[in-house]
Formats: sequence, structure tokens, C-alpha cells
Amino acid sequence: MSTGTYTPRPGAAPLGRMIAAQAAFETKMLLRNGEQLLLTVVIPTLLLVLFSAVDIVDTGSGKAVDFLAPGILALAVMSTAFTGQAIATGFERRYGVLKRLGASPLPRWALMTAKTLSVLVTEVLQVVLLTVIALALGWSPHGNPFAVLLLLVLGTAAFSGLGLLMAGTLKAEATLAAANLVFLLLLVGGGVIVPLDKFPDAAQTLLGLLPISALSDGLRDVLQHGASMPWGDLGVLAVWAVAGLGAAGTFFRWE
Repeated sequence: MSTGTYTPRPGAAPLGRMIAAQAAFETKMLLRNGEQLLLTVVIPTLLLVLFSAVDIVDTGSGKAVDFLAPGILALAVMSTAFTGQAIATGFERRYGVLKRLGASPLPRWALMTAKTLSVLVTEVLQVVLLTVIALALGWSPHGNPFAVLLLLVLGTAAFSGLGLLMAGTLKAEATLAAANLVFLLLLVGGGVIVPLDKFPDAAQTLLGLLPISALSDGLRDVLQHGASMPWGDLGVLAVWAVAGLGAAGTFFRWE
């Protein structure tokens, strides 16, 4: 045995390994949180099964699940990237977790990257689960898979920016209340379950500019109607993504 075999080697781990470890930790924490599971899994699943099986809302011609499944996928993205992330990050900021992590060898931008990766992993699990349930209910999706992926990525970016902006500027209790309120309002008025054409004409125009409306309508255009690339909805999501992430990067407070 040579001298120095067990000599400590102080220093930070490689950046990629730190980001992966933090992302895995964030994902485990999210999946172990009962409130987060309620938002990310239970509520979307119940809504999909209930409104597909019971004729409560007029979703137009065709099977109800063909209309509902894309909207529920959009709701799942919002619940994870916006509502869940805003609440979790807001309380981490209040308890000083973010401040301590910001002083660790993990750069702040890398911490946000890890949080984003955690959101993406959770969304993959959500999409797989909801797709299996929708297919069991008789869903017949079709369309361009690349367009679906692009919509989900832009929707995630848009909602992540808005969630981080809220968590980084409001108090934790205010974030909790505001994030849940926005979730409920967009669930009702975002074209997720109730078609936008059921609203007055003036309201339709405004509601159509919301990120949840763009995401749900874009997914519906592709998966239900076979559109190749819903450029209008992609444009709306891109604007929200740039604005939300830019504002979060500018105004986010770590303490």
C-alpha cells in the first residue's frame, strides 16, 4: 500500500454529476409529497376518467376522450411545471434552502437546471400514465409526434418561467394561494375541459392567448384533428416562455 492512498481530495464533483444528483433529489422529493401527487397525478387522472365516462360537458362530435385527453395532458404540464414548482420553490426560499444551496459548489443556474430536469422527468411519468388511461378509455390519437413534443417542451418552459417568477417574488403563503387559484381558474377557463367556443366571443379571444389554452388547443389540433404543426399556438407558448423565463431570471430573489 503506497503512502497517500487514502489522502482526501477536497473539491467539488464534476458539474454534470452535481446537476444529476440534485435533479434526482428534487424528483424524489416531489414524488414523495402528497400534495404534489394530488396535483400531478390524482386530479388529472380523476378528471380524465370522470368527464370521459359521464356526459357532463358538451365536447362536440366524437368521443369525449378524444377531446379531453389532450387538454388533460396540458393540465398535467401546468400542474407540475407551474403550480407544483411554484409552491415547492416558494417554501424552499422561505426556509432558507435556496440561500444555502446558492452558497454550495452547485451554481445557481445549475440548481435551476436540476429543477427543470426534475419537472421533465415527472412530466414524462405523467404523460405515460395519462396516455395509458386514455387509451384504455378508447382514445384514438394521431398526428405529428414531433409537434406534440415541441408543444410540451414550450409549454413546460412557459409554465416553469411563470412558476419561478411567482415563487421568487411573492411570500410562500401568497405563492401557495395564488398558484392554486390560478390552477383552478385555468382549469375552468383554459379550454382543458370546457371548449373555448362555449365562452362569449370577446372572452374567447383573450382566453386563447393564455398558455394553457395554447397548449391544450395545440395538442388537440394535432392529436385529435391531425394538424401537422400548430404554428399559432407554438408562437403563443414561445412568447410566454421567453417572457416568463426572462422575468424570472431578472426578478427572482433567493432570500
